[in-house]
Amino acid sequence: MTSSSDRSQAVDVQEPKTYEVRTYGCQMNVHDSERLSGLLEGAGYVRAPEGSDGDADVVVFNTCAVRENADNRLYGNLGRLAPMKTKRPGMQIAVGGCLAQKDRDTIVKKAPWVDVVFGTHNIGKLPVLLERARVQEEAQVEIAESLEAFPSTLPTRRESAYAAWVSISVGCNNTCTFCIVPALRGKEKDRRTGDILAEIEALVGEGVSEITLLGQNVNAYGSDIGDREAFSKLLRACGQIEGLERVRFTSPHPRDFTDDVIAAMAETPNVMPQLHMPLQSGSDPVLKAMRRSYRQDRYLGIIEKVRAAIPHAAITTDIIVGFPGETEEDFEQTMHVAREARFSAAFTFQYSKRPGTPAATMENQVPKEVVQARYERLVALQEQISWDENKKQVGRTLELMVAEGEGRKDGATHRLSGRAPDNRLVHFTKPDQEVRPGDVVTVEVTYAAPHHLLAEGAVLDVRRTRAGDAWEKRNTAEAPKPAGVMLGLPKIGAPEPLPVATCSGCGCD
Repeated sequence: MTSSSDRSQAVDVQEPKTYEVRTYGCQMNVHDSERLSGLLEGAGYVRAPEGSDGDADVVVFNTCAVRENADNRLYGNLGRLAPMKTKRPGMQIAVGGCLAQKDRDTIVKKAPWVDVVFGTHNIGKLPVLLERARVQEEAQVEIAESLEAFPSTLPTRRESAYAAWVSISVGCNNTCTFCIVPALRGKEKDRRTGDILAEIEALVGEGVSEITLLGQNVNAYGSDIGDREAFSKLLRACGQIEGLERVRFTSPHPRDFTDDVIAAMAETPNVMPQLHMPLQSGSDPVLKAMRRSYRQDRYLGIIEKVRAAIPHAAITTDIIVGFPGETEEDFEQTMHVAREARFSAAFTFQYSKRPGTPAATMENQVPKEVVQARYERLVALQEQISWDENKKQVGRTLELMVAEGEGRKDGATHRLSGRAPDNRLVHFTKPDQEVRPGDVVTVEVTYAAPHHLLAEGAVLDVRRTRAGDAWEKRNTAEAPKPAGVMLGLPKIGAPEPLPVATCSGCGCD
């Protein structure tokens, strides 16, 4: 017989509230969004089904302030959600990230239907702020001026079962004239080495086999704790972790790229032969105007040392075209460095003003048509270099970590995709036996395109891994649940090269 209290409890049972996180900007934001997801799930929310497009109980925007027209994009998206919120009582909208840190009260003035605004330093407060906004029935704006707790102490809902981001620092001490990140993320704060290694060991215990060390200026790690060789020591310590197969890091600064780091990369087997090192410009006068603390000779010298120590290293970069005052001669120096460095890929951006940065008010802004013409010339040069460098891979036998969601045409071509040790994307013939993301296959490269390689022959070997087991376990467990909402950039390593973009990326790297 059912008691009255039992009946009352049955009536009170409600479906769990759903959430969606929309992410813009850099890898730091992607990882922060994993934490936001972890916080919300810890508070009892569940992820909205894929493609819900705002049809969730809580929609969170994790914003970027360095993209061109970032604020217009945000307010446009908020505007599209306003009628949905009107029709859905109890729906909440939260805005966080760099633009929230920058604009603060402006957001609720322009979009009064927003419930919560939080900054880069207090993402852990999101569930509390949502509840406070619900109870008080008014918007909650809380922006901390300094880091309240290192974000890695927060719960995290990681996007990948086999690869993970690991933050080693937050903030940046550089003062690049095109970048507003230090003003929004604060001064560099390093995490304790023991805490970093403990997190990595825990991730490996869960099945993760590849980690990417993450920082706004990752190889400056140690400046906050007074050890100039702390980053190279950290790389070597990662080499001692059993079960950790691949270690990457992003993004380093040429100023802090010392010989001990190169030696650690070369001598630590699980540190991958890959380096993403932003150039920004090949012109010494432009680098000075950017307040970049290196010059062309220094940059090319690092490339030469890396290639001597790690002959098969793939080196990628970031380049800004059309920085204020850039002359044709300055641009030719950038073209010269591209020819000399022979990057496997370059993320090339047209300069655009970012409000709040010194460069936005500099004289001699380069006309748009000039910037566009230079950009196209650089892209054409780099496309050819990337293709030539990829052709050198034909005939090589490579071990690939099978990837998830990186081969858009895999279904039609009956192929799978994976990442080589140097992070090149390789599409390979699907073998007869089961292969899961996180497993490792051995293939021979048969064809090269500018941005990917093909291995059209039979797979030479398949190695099932604990990472593959972890992927299978997660997907088996989640099969009955709604598909997760992707956070925008859940890939380990460098994104696809040469995006058509109008900014220099996020961070002082």
